[in-house]
Amino acid sequence: MTRSDLVAKLAEQFGQLTHRDTEFAVKTILDAMSDALARGHRIEIRGFGSFSINRRPPRMGRNPRSGEQVVIPEKLVPHFKPGKALREAVDARGDQQEAEAAAKAAAAAASAESAS
Repeated sequence: MTRSDLVAKLAEQFGQLTHRDTEFAVKTILDAMSDALARGHRIEIRGFGSFSINRRPPRMGRNPRSGEQVVIPEKLVPHFKPGKALREAVDARGDQQEAEAAAKAAAAAASAESAS
């Protein structure tokens, strides 16, 4: 799902909001989250997950062209940890898709067997 997909879905779900208002709301939320992470804060959305900043220490790397060693500086990178409800929802969806695929495969095998 892209940002524009999210805006379209919210505008569709909340008919009283214009597309422009919905776009502004999504932009405001994402900007607030970005600002909070940039300041080093942690964001927790119950039932969805949490965003935090992880520190990657400096390390030695190699230039792929020359093979020369290069110092890679320390980095601060955003990290997302899904919440329990999100993990369970994704896992349940994966189990459902596996069951549907198995049923289709069994149906295809049965029709191939009856055709021969």
